[in-house]
Amino acid sequence: MNTIVNRRIPVFSPSGLAVLSALLLMVAAPSALAEPAMVEKVTNPYGLDALWKAGDFVTKGTLMILVIMSMGSWYILVTKLFEQFKLFRQARATSAFWQAGSIQEGLNSLEKDNAFGYIAENALHASQNHGGKLAETIDHNTWLSMQIQRTADNVQSRLQDGLAFLATVSSTAPFVGLFGTVWGIYHALTAIGIAGQASIDKVAGPVGEALIMTAIGLAVAVPAVLSYNWLVRRNKVAMEKVRNFNVDLHAALMGATPRAR
Repeated sequence: MNTIVNRRIPVFSPSGLAVLSALLLMVAAPSALAEPAMVEKVTNPYGLDALWKAGDFVTKGTLMILVIMSMGSWYILVTKLFEQFKLFRQARATSAFWQAGSIQEGLNSLEKDNAFGYIAENALHASQNHGGKLAETIDHNTWLSMQIQRTADNVQSRLQDGLAFLATVSSTAPFVGLFGTVWGIYHALTAIGIAGQASIDKVAGPVGEALIMTAIGLAVAVPAVLSYNWLVRRNKVAMEKVRNFNVDLHAALMGATPRAR
């Protein structure tokens, strides 16, 4: 620098500007290089993992209940969709039943564990065993209608298995999550009061972490509601096919001509 000063280079000359720029870069370089080292990686100390680790038995129990509700809802949805798909496939297979020469031959044409075969078999048995002093007081038409209706009710009851669980989950899961949130906020505020620090960074984190329970409750309830409504609608379509089959079967057993299919 002494050499530069002794030569008396004009500051506003091209050479002076170049030297001044080099000096400024030398001064600014250490601070620019040190800046990335000063940036620290900020990690979020709150979240689901922290909620589980720091939670008590009530918090963990609430989370487990919500997990069980969710798993049960998805299991029921998958199994009921499979049962409905199977029933719809069996309804399409009843065309071979009506092409048979008799009810018994039609039963032989159906596969095992067929809901429509189950109805036809019970109806045929009731028609052939209409006897006894008490049964004779009921005419054959009414007797046969009652037996077919009872069998159809059994099929409908099987289709509705599990829907009560979905309805329960859809209505209670949000409140279970809300209970977890209230419990978490209570403990968070208690801890803040004991520590004597009520700044926004001390309050927002624990309270926001507690709200995760409400979000989980909603995440469990919404699929359960949608699944319940969808399955109920499909059950109505399935039972419509069963009722149509019952009417034709009743007419065939009474000796009348079945309706055109």
